[in-house]
Formats: sequence, structure tokens, C-alpha cells
Amino acid sequence: MELIYTILEFIGKGGWVLWWIGLVLFLMWTFLIERYWYIYGQYPKEARSIIARWNSRDDQTSWKAKQIRDAWVSIAREALNQRMLLIKTLIAICPLLGLLGTVTGMIDVFDGMSGQGSGSARQMAGGIFKATIPTMAGMVAALSGIFFSSRLEQTTYVKTHQLADNLSHH
Repeated sequence: MELIYTILEFIGKGGWVLWWIGLVLFLMWTFLIERYWYIYGQYPKEARSIIARWNSRDDQTSWKAKQIRDAWVSIAREALNQRMLLIKTLIAICPLLGLLGTVTGMIDVFDGMSGQGSGSARQMAGGIFKATIPTMAGMVAALSGIFFSSRLEQTTYVKTHQLADNLSHH
């Protein structure tokens, strides 16, 4: 329960944009986890099935057989790379939302200062502190996604080439 209060306090300090960053972060991690689940849970079964179908073929050397092999590898590649563009887009949105939060926070700071007619350093420091929290949150969210999506891309590349190698050596 204390964690929830800490998160709500953090969001209160950073403004409404943090809710959007949280939503994007949730979606990004949902898709990342789903991709990892597919690659390590479902894909091995599909790869074994493709290899078994290939091995059961009498013709593996003709032009037509090679086209079938290439099509199967392409279908597997598409399945492995599914939602990767969406994940990359969500990663790119995080720092942009953070910047939006900083800009709107700074507008609030200057609006408050102009309305009160004061430019005290303490008031500015508090406002700037609040305005920079979304940038930090957006960057942290993006960095976590960049690391894991890069690993995911590398894994899909390797698995696609392993499948192609397995089909060409039999």
C-alpha cells in the first residue's frame, strides 16, 4: 500500500503527463513481455513443426522447394518480428511525453510567476523541479524499453537465421 502512495505522490509532483507516460510504459512492457513469451514459449514449437514439415518433403533441392523454404522462413520471421514497430514507437513516445510535461510545467511556472508578480528564486526552483520530473520519467521509461527491445531484435535475428540454417542443411 505504501508503494501506491509513493507512486501517487511522485505523479502529483510531476503532473498529469506522468499518467500518460505510465500508460505508454504499461503498454510497452505488455508487448515486450508478450514477445518474450512468444519467442521462448511458442516459437520453438513452431520452428520444430516447420523443420519436421521440411524434413518430410521428398523434394528439398528444386527451385520450387527453395521457394517454399524461403516462404516458411519469411512467415517465421514475420511472426517473430510482430509488434516490434509498435514497441519501438512506444519507446520513442516516452521521452516526447516527458518533454511535453516539462514544457507544460514551465508554462505553469511562468504563468504563476506572472500572475503573482514575483520572480522569487524559491518559487522558480520548485516549479522547475516539478517540470523536470516528467523528462526524467520519460527517459527512464525509454531506456528500459531500448535495452530489452534491442535484445529482442537480436534474438529474433538469430532465431530466424537458425531456422534458415536448419532448413538448408537437411
